[in-house]
Amino acid sequence: MEIIEQIYANKYISGENLEKLATNFGERLWKALRTITEKRVTKHIFKPSNKQIWTVSGKNRDYLIISDFYCTCDDFYLNVVIRKKIKVCYHILAKRLAEALDLYTSYAQTDDNYEKLMLKLKTVEIKSSKEKK
Repeated sequence: MEIIEQIYANKYISGENLEKLATNFGERLWKALRTITEKRVTKHIFKPSNKQIWTVSGKNRDYLIISDFYCTCDDFYLNVVIRKKIKVCYHILAKRLAEALDLYTSYAQTDDNYEKLMLKLKTVEIKSSKEKK
């Protein structure tokens, strides 16, 4: 996306770019910006392999972002994959903007923790309707 590339090059969001982003993403842009300001975008770097995983802490749990094109959230699955209403969820938008602006948290950890984190991200906690209340 050209707008993200401009932000990446300039390291700031111009008024014009903000307007374009708002037109393209609406409420998802504001959610993404709030996510960034709340420092909920994380880059995990594993050593010595240098594997990298990006996560975004959402409303209910952490979501895995894969190659800026896939997110493990329900919004992505329903509105991007199934309904084809949007191109990205706000988690992907937050990750892309945070990376472009260098506004993310970075954690270095050993390769031993890679599988543990992946398992945690793949595990979905299902609560009964009684527990939700």
